[in-house]
This record gives sequence, C-alpha cells and structure tokens, in this order.
Amino acid sequence: MPMLISVVAAVITRGDRILACRRNAGREAGGLWEFPGGKIESGESPAEALVREIREELGVGIQVGELLHRGSTPVNGRIVDLRCYWASLTDATPSTSTDHDALRWFRRDELRDIEWPEPDRPAVALLLDGARTNA
Repeated sequence: MPMLISVVAAVITRGDRILACRRNAGREAGGLWEFPGGKIESGESPAEALVREIREELGVGIQVGELLHRGSTPVNGRIVDLRCYWASLTDATPSTSTDHDALRWFRRDELRDIEWPEPDRPAVALLLDGARTNA
C-alpha cells in the first residue's frame, strides 16, 4: 500500500491576486508553481501545520480560513492528501522563501498560464471557476 502524506497549502489572497511560489529546481516538482505549505506533523491540526509551514517557508504570519479543496493524488508511489485553505496575511508581505526560487502574485486568470503539480490542479480549477471564501 502506498505511503500517505498529509499536506496543507495556503491560498493567500491580496486584493484580486493570489500568491503562487515556484519550487527550487533541485527539489521534487522543481520549476512548478504551487501554493505554499507543507507536511502536517504528528499532533498538529491542519491549521496549526499551515501556520507553522508558512512561517518557516515565507517568514510571515497568516490567518487560516475555510477549506477550498481536499483531494488525494498518487505521486511517485505515494498518495498526497492535500488540503488547500484560504488564508490571509497577518503581517508583512513575503519576499523570499526557503523552498522556492520565485514568489509572484497572480490574477486568477493568470493561474492557467503557469505549470502546477498534479495535487494543486483541482484547487486551481476551482479558483479559475470563481470559487470564493465565505470568511
């Protein structure tokens, strides 16, 4: 049975823009754009993991909102269980990342013009279809 990896990601909005981050070239899925986040550690709730991961990767605080999408995708012999949450910045705007070589704020319609890893694609499709948070 494939190993299950539980992952969270933040769909961080600023006005009409959404933050996407390009993975460093040497990493798995290098060169692809993704929503920032990471693995849920033992004993953490998804929201706690997301706050920690964004602080570690981007050096900023967020407020976690509603779940946008959750899905499981086979990737390299594992199952990635990805939960994408709406999120908003609580302090500074990120300018660098420990896991990414580029950060960029995209309009929704621009999300279709960049390459995403398979687990992120359902959330991107929802955003392109106009999904909104109720928060």
